[in-house]
Amino acid sequence: MSTTARAHWLGAGLSSGPGIRRLAVQGEPLTLWNRTVDKARQAIEGLASTAEVRAYDLPSLRAALAKGDIVVSMLPAPMHPEIARVCLDAGAHLVTTSYLSDAMRALDGEAKAKGLCLVNECGLDPGLDHMLAHKLVAEYRASSAYHADNRLSFRSYCGGFPKIPNEFRYKFSWSPLGVLRALRSPARALKEGAVREVPRVWQAIERFSVDGPGGAESFEAYPNRDSMPYVAEYGFDKAWPLETFVRGTLRLAGWSAAWQEIFATVGGLTDAQLEQLADRLWREHQYAAAEPDRVVLYVGLSATRPNGSTAFDRAYVMDEAGNAERSAMGVLVSLPATFAVDDVRAGTTAPGVHGAPRDAATIARWFDSLAAGGVHVRSMSR
Repeated sequence: MSTTARAHWLGAGLSSGPGIRRLAVQGEPLTLWNRTVDKARQAIEGLASTAEVRAYDLPSLRAALAKGDIVVSMLPAPMHPEIARVCLDAGAHLVTTSYLSDAMRALDGEAKAKGLCLVNECGLDPGLDHMLAHKLVAEYRASSAYHADNRLSFRSYCGGFPKIPNEFRYKFSWSPLGVLRALRSPARALKEGAVREVPRVWQAIERFSVDGPGGAESFEAYPNRDSMPYVAEYGFDKAWPLETFVRGTLRLAGWSAAWQEIFATVGGLTDAQLEQLADRLWREHQYAAAEPDRVVLYVGLSATRPNGSTAFDRAYVMDEAGNAERSAMGVLVSLPATFAVDDVRAGTTAPGVHGAPRDAATIARWFDSLAAGGVHVRSMSR
């Protein structure tokens, strides 16, 4: 593919800035689309960039797309199948940071036939978490510790919160509606060798400790969505004895106590009431301008021999803090999306519908690119 393919970045919210700026300074054609044009202009303020800025609506995007262009959507996930349809009709590629949905999977055949890439899960969670999981499983398979009889425990937790904790133990960088809806959803995970399902995620909150440079820090953790499809997704053999398998969310210690009132009411709210609550939480608990955030990602795998001794115990941890110039969430969500753009431009991504990269070479290259930007992953083995 030509390296002059124009990128169209949809959405200039708090999670987009670092990615927009990385693409803008590359000198390749770039158009920023946002409902508020002034907000998009702020994302490239001070840069020597020729990026265009336009007010977003789907018909305008459809009219602007040319064959070979690359759309990067930071818009809500339910909008992506429709955006994907516009891309397919125009002969354009698509990159998103959202979970790979059934509606997107259904477009795989058409994307392959047209030689187009629809690349999803190119953010933090989902994205970097998936890649570290694939990396861990591959390392375990290749290690001398590997044995089919070892009992395995896998945990993947991710959370974003204020760098300086507030009384509410949380702040919002976008609409709280998604967080509230997730709280009302059931969750499934494997604990003590059995699949456990809870109707409300706060019913499964537990303490979880993450080792850092200054010592261990205690968080609150709970399962998110359905963890079980990722057993196969991450390459675990069906025959491997699994003790624990959970993908979940991290929150600051004290979060569950601060949110008790919300837990008590959110389950019985109508959609309209939920939106009203989201509006109130946004007014009261959104990040202030230039307020630093923090993101912690933990992905760990351990293997225990039949005699109870530890055969393998390794974890990857990212603990990133934002500053006045950029948010940690923005860095870890939007930069991987730009790496996907690079791969599509270079022709190294095969046509079709994809989730996060699985191959070792691409994973290593993306994390090397993060390291070049000052973002590092700590490896911990015991």
